[in-house]
Amino acid sequence: MKTMLLASPHPYRNALRGILSKTVILSGLIAAIYSVQASEVSDISKLMRAGQYPEALAKTDAVLAKHPRDAQMRFVKGLILAEQNKSAEAIAIFSKLTEDFPDLPEPYNNLAVLYAANGQYDKARATLDMAIRTNPTYATALENLGDVYAKLASQAYDKALQIDPASNVQQPKLALVRTLTGNITGGTIPKLASANTSGSKQPAATAPTPAPVPEVKPKPEPKPEPVAPVKPTPAPAEKPKPVEKPAEKPAEKPVDKIEKPAKTDKAAEKAAEKAEKAAETARADKDKAVVLNAVNNWAKAWSDMDVKSYLAAYAGDFQTPKGESRKEWADERRARIEEKGHISVKVDVPQVTIKNDTATVRFRQIYNSNRLTVNSRKTLILVKQGNKWLIKQERSGG
Repeated sequence: MKTMLLASPHPYRNALRGILSKTVILSGLIAAIYSVQASEVSDISKLMRAGQYPEALAKTDAVLAKHPRDAQMRFVKGLILAEQNKSAEAIAIFSKLTEDFPDLPEPYNNLAVLYAANGQYDKARATLDMAIRTNPTYATALENLGDVYAKLASQAYDKALQIDPASNVQQPKLALVRTLTGNITGGTIPKLASANTSGSKQPAATAPTPAPVPEVKPKPEPKPEPVAPVKPTPAPAEKPKPVEKPAEKPAEKPVDKIEKPAKTDKAAEKAAEKAEKAAETARADKDKAVVLNAVNNWAKAWSDMDVKSYLAAYAGDFQTPKGESRKEWADERRARIEEKGHISVKVDVPQVTIKNDTATVRFRQIYNSNRLTVNSRKTLILVKQGNKWLIKQERSGG
């Protein structure tokens, strides 16, 4: 979720541009009951790109007056209201869309962005969970969920540190993940200064104890020896005894003060562990989203009969099913794809597990062409090479 800085004059606009720029405005809404004329959509899009939001809103309202349940135009209206910094109205639009069209993930995602822009991160997290339930491969919602978890983790840091406002210890600044949340990559949390740093009472308590001792010594100087005032001498000898007792008491007080920051450090360490776990979960979700995106692109290239992109999804050391050479396998795949009149490949109910640089994706492959229709289980083993996930093994069934 990008640039959600409170100092920005348009926080919602900035927040939405980071996320909604990833979501094509009119994509994912094929399930809408009513469709809008392409010319009207094009005109509204041009007005929005030109920043003419009042005009775009008026044109959208005109279309909705004829087709009040058109999900596509209601979605666009929500975007326009958000761009105009009308958060409450935009939230109402997207909330109603989630009720009327619960299978569409985009309204959930945009609703979560608006919640996050208002600082309602728990609501944003719950709403993104709903978006992912409707579409487990929705990479944008997965990435946004990671950002929200990271923000919640940074808030846990702030609570656990419990820095005394009167002290000179500066609170560590948490870098923002992307722009919405704290980048919890720091190692250990700087420990708070011990309480005895301000307790300068220790030297003050020991200083008075030696002070009276040298002053007592001048009394043994009585020059008149005939006078036998030997008895007063034990009196000063008794005085050092009470002097030793107060020296023990102040020594006990700093011990209590040293124990207190230990509790704060433990709380900070626990918060650090929680933050690290949240950050690891966020990173794992993002990695899974990238892997699923690679699998979906492979299926799309196959469906589009784009042989070049389809073959590019396989690693150079791909283990061919019959042990043939990579070239022989590629030539056979090209011939089988190009001979079809049409192909449709869908990835259904995918499950992703990742260990180091190897990912395993299990799903149901729904294949349909002019010659064959198959619904079967499929397993792809992908390896990370550079910044890409490529298919190394491919198994059908089981």
